[in-house]
Amino acid sequence: MSYPQRTQGGSGNDHRREPPPSIKLDDIKFGKPIDINLFADIAQAKARFIAEDGRGRKNKSTQLRKFYDELVMWHDKVFEHGVDRAAKYKELAPFIKMLCAKVTYAKGREHVSEGFEKLFTHVVRAISDPETLKQAKLFIEAFMGFYKAEEK
Repeated sequence: MSYPQRTQGGSGNDHRREPPPSIKLDDIKFGKPIDINLFADIAQAKARFIAEDGRGRKNKSTQLRKFYDELVMWHDKVFEHGVDRAAKYKELAPFIKMLCAKVTYAKGREHVSEGFEKLFTHVVRAISDPETLKQAKLFIEAFMGFYKAEEK
């Protein structure tokens, strides 16, 4: 018995998928001056991208919330009343940077998409002092607000 051969090319029989678009991250910058749209349009655009990137299978808001909650926890330790913020940040920076490993692990377990891993890793790597930690926390907070609306 012979089977028809599959053809490749523009005939419509080629079932290879285009690679998914990659998330644009160069507009997420912390420090001074803060982009006027960082916590609004930029955060909303990233939320839309990540919602589509997960396609209902990955990037559940409860999963993403875990990363936000941990970032908030580190922020709160650095900004604790009566603490030298610069010294506390320097002490905790290795643990804050460890969030990159945690999001990569979550991606490996297929809980988050590659897009979210790239976004969150970019945000964490952009943290360099207490002020950029605060901006990163606010960015992810804004992102999460928009994401919850986009997720539906």
